[in-house]
Amino acid sequence: MLSQEDYLVIKTLKKRGVYIKDIAAELNVHPRTVSRALKRGSEPKAKRKSRGSKLSAYYEQIEQLLEAGVWNAVVILREIQAAGYEGGITILREYLQPKRMLRQKKATVRFETAPAQQLQSDWGEIITEIAGKKTKVCFIVNTLGYSRRFHFWAATRMDAEHTYEGLIRSFDYFGGVCAEVLVDNQKAAVFKHRLGEAVVFNPRFLDLAEHYGFCPRACKPYRARTKGKDERMVGYVKQHFFQRYRSFESLEHLNQVAEAWLREEADLRRHGTVKEIVQERFERERAALQPLPREPYDTSYLEWRRVAWDAYIEVRGNRYSVPSQFAGDLLKIRIGLDGALRIYAQEQLVAQHQLRSRQAGWVTLSEHHAQLWSESLKVQARPLQDYEELL
Repeated sequence: MLSQEDYLVIKTLKKRGVYIKDIAAELNVHPRTVSRALKRGSEPKAKRKSRGSKLSAYYEQIEQLLEAGVWNAVVILREIQAAGYEGGITILREYLQPKRMLRQKKATVRFETAPAQQLQSDWGEIITEIAGKKTKVCFIVNTLGYSRRFHFWAATRMDAEHTYEGLIRSFDYFGGVCAEVLVDNQKAAVFKHRLGEAVVFNPRFLDLAEHYGFCPRACKPYRARTKGKDERMVGYVKQHFFQRYRSFESLEHLNQVAEAWLREEADLRRHGTVKEIVQERFERERAALQPLPREPYDTSYLEWRRVAWDAYIEVRGNRYSVPSQFAGDLLKIRIGLDGALRIYAQEQLVAQHQLRSRQAGWVTLSEHHAQLWSESLKVQARPLQDYEELL
């Protein structure tokens, strides 16, 4: 049976000149049902029982999401469930269906930025051959909004530390920094970003932004097109670079090949939108870039470890020595993306190691435990008469 909203859809589509059979197909009803509704001038008087009772309390929230451009029923369901909705998705879809019919499609206006205004950052992943084995590789693509010049860097994972490292390598490649960096809502950069609420950025990402002097920006939730330039470059890398090069000796070799490919091919392409050679357009953008800082940002993993009584700390399944005077202390450690382990006591570097597997055994520097051994080997001197008394 038709609802009032169904009748409004029928009435609207009929005014647009849509055939009755097409209207019926859209609503999944018989054409006679549509004809009777038009002849009657309203929906059937005997209304079916409303199935939207559980949903009615969330109509306002749903309308706000629709106005923000969120039309995916699964996404809307997740949002209203967070607000306490206990119903299913079927009633929600029934509520949204007539609204979709009346939704006006908006033409997409391409957003262009001024030179050095914005860099867009995004991750992609692909299966390729590394050292003779099929391996999943993550790669970060950073694209300048004005010139469309981009840089990408491959890594083993797409966590915060590798995200920051990828941005830094791109800044170095471009020779400067943009005024703002637009990122996706991944935890590496954004802790919380809900519609109508302020963005909560990852503190380390804010620290990186301050160090390099750019303003962090996050895409609007559920608006994939916001970062369209960079997402297209992720596809470009997959369809061009990884189609041309299918095997690499190592991850380092992949990144070396990528740097050469970027300069010899990607930078020299003629961009279809701006109708210019990317490298030539970048020359106009180069002067507007902010200078790089004197020292690069430290992207290593930051953790804390308690030193055991035997002057070792445990890191990723293995144990590493520290100077014995720090036994029992809580020390700061930094793990570089290259596996270099640095140990600090009150910002002073007190030990360095290279990470090793558990099977390789504990990592010990003899000088760390020299004092510990000398104290344990000391023999107490006793007068000779003490021994004579025992005879």
